[in-house]
Amino acid sequence: MGGHILIIDDEESIRMSLQGILEDEGHTVFGAENGEQGLVRMDAERPDMVFLDIWMPGMDGLEVLERIRAMHENVPVIMISGHGTIETAVKALKKGAFDFIEKPLSLEKVVVSTRNALEFARLTRENQALKSSISNDHPVKLTGNSPAIQQLNDVISRVAPTEAWVLITGENGTGKEIVARSIHHQSKRADKPLVAVNCAAIPEELIESELFGHEKGAFTGAENAQAGKFELAHGGTLFLDEIGDMSLKTQAKILRIIQEQSFERVGGRKTITVDVRVIAATNKNLPEEIENGTFREDLYYRLKVFPLEVPPLRTRGDDIALLIADFTDLLAKTHGFKPLQFEQDALSALCSYAWPGNVRELKNFVERMFIMHAGESVNAAMLPPEMLAKTDVQPPADQQPAPTQPQTPQADHEPCPESTIDPFITSGPADLKQARALFEARFLEAKLREYEGNVSQLAKAVGMERSSLYRKLKAYDIQVD
Repeated sequence: MGGHILIIDDEESIRMSLQGILEDEGHTVFGAENGEQGLVRMDAERPDMVFLDIWMPGMDGLEVLERIRAMHENVPVIMISGHGTIETAVKALKKGAFDFIEKPLSLEKVVVSTRNALEFARLTRENQALKSSISNDHPVKLTGNSPAIQQLNDVISRVAPTEAWVLITGENGTGKEIVARSIHHQSKRADKPLVAVNCAAIPEELIESELFGHEKGAFTGAENAQAGKFELAHGGTLFLDEIGDMSLKTQAKILRIIQEQSFERVGGRKTITVDVRVIAATNKNLPEEIENGTFREDLYYRLKVFPLEVPPLRTRGDDIALLIADFTDLLAKTHGFKPLQFEQDALSALCSYAWPGNVRELKNFVERMFIMHAGESVNAAMLPPEMLAKTDVQPPADQQPAPTQPQTPQADHEPCPESTIDPFITSGPADLKQARALFEARFLEAKLREYEGNVSQLAKAVGMERSSLYRKLKAYDIQVD
């Protein structure tokens, strides 16, 4: 989707040239011939980004830049000038310009800078929207009154205002990403981008390009230069999830950034300096990975400036009822579900269940209950039999669920008795495509629990490439730590 771009320049030829380049890239463009007119159009059009000439009659570009930053601080402004000097460029960047381009304009430089500015604007908007939704309804902290969670939230509040890099460890589904977001939103970088990267979901051959960006022609298919996640997170926080899945080559580049705060894009020679705080997370035992030669010891100790371990849900029994209440409120609000209540026998059973998939499994379970029993009061007999069998609670005999499988095999041509038909068939979607998708989502979710969140093992079991499986899990909103 194209951006909405304002060009402020007193030279019509420059405005027309820029407009042609940008419209060819699919953007909507409008112009202003001086600073005063540009500020009026800023308020009227609300552009996603601005190209602004420095030298103009009347109000010059630097003054216009200050006015724009005062009124629209999150709109990136790219300064352009035919009389560029290093001093002028530095002055513009100090006043908040996103980039600086000299005339005559380079097609590639315009395209790349525009793409980077729009991506920065998008990340900033998403970050603000997340902060707003979190501050209003869902605080970015782990829910719970258990001593382990209270202590973890206290430690987060202590480390967040510092610049220390943090290594978060814990089992799949424990909430490591929530910890990372909590650190960012309580830090001095909270108004800057938070960029998250799942290192395990990106094919090995693309991970360096994803993190560090690439230059045009760096590899087959690299038709344009592109900024990486480190550049996009400049001034903010980069969350590297599943860092234990990185290759040793990529680990070496990460180590250099820690030491020097600089890197080169793939295929590039120019050294790029960034100001980024890194938060890393893994479900792997990194000391064991070091022994096996798959993780760098020096990187481990660099990342382990401040280690945090997120406890598994099975050690937080007192928090389960609170989490269920949170998830039921959240799902009712966001999806418009009818209210759902859990009776005491159901809560007792759920509190004694081990939750191998941790908080993520609990959230998925609550969503499943909403789909099957919205508007009802859920008792122990209504819980999934495979889950109930692993708890300390059994429902009374008169509440035992009806068998869901026939007692004797049915011939292929005979209709199934009504009592043996899966509720999914009778109450699920009528559309075959939707039903297939829902079944696939449930199947993958169940298998993910079976393999205790190990996506590599699951991919092998179902015969899929790991990166393809990650994309499918993401499409079905089945999150993986």
